Amino acid sequence: MIRVKICGITNIEDARCAVDAGADALGFIFVEKTPRYVEPAAAAAIIAQLPPFVTPVGVFWDHAPGHVKAVAAEAGLGALQFHGDEKPEDLAGYDLPVIKTIKLPPASTIEGRPEYRATEGFQVLQYSKVAAAVLLDTAVRWSEGEAREPFEWRQAARIVATNRDRPRVILSGGLTPENVGRAVAIVKPYAVDVNSGVEARPGAKDPGKVRRFVAAAKSTPLESA
Repeated sequence: MIRVKICGITNIEDARCAVDAGADALGFIFVEKTPRYVEPAAAAAIIAQLPPFVTPVGVFWDHAPGHVKAVAAEAGLGALQFHGDEKPEDLAGYDLPVIKTIKLPPASTIEGRPEYRATEGFQVLQYSKVAAAVLLDTAVRWSEGEAREPFEWRQAARIVATNRDRPRVILSGGLTPENVGRAVAIVKPYAVDVNSGVEARPGAKDPGKVRRFVAAAKSTPLESA
């Protein structure tokens, strides 16, 4: 069964809602001056109340390693997710599992281009020795809090097909309760990650959307075509 991460958690109510819905991981964004930023101490208070086997993931963007390690220790993180321009060598030396974002163009910008693009596949290969997983996301910056378009899922499926073991592939970018089932069926990723697609507003989750998203993702057979 596919894993689900609900990202952009800012309060205990949203955390409990995600856990009750069946989420496997929660994301806490430590990128300052963004709509879903959470202080490490506030994240720590939420994480302390999580049940076993729900992984708290810290999201960072070109932060210094010392800062990342300090936040991870204070908050009690279980994994680290990097969304900036971090190079493979920048991600070595962490004691926690590392997830690196690979940014793809949204579907509306790649019409007419060749179906196969090797750039993103090469990026995934670059991070294979330091990242436990790569997260495929749109190139549109999420920090302003707006919803985003999904990218070409068949392009993501080709990346998944060539990276079966390490790094595992997490699908993100423009996912919603309405489209996540189809995305999972096409891409067959290790996990899916959602933020704005299950929000009532930036930084606040919609419980109904959270429940429907998790149910749709987990009920889709990975062997479906």
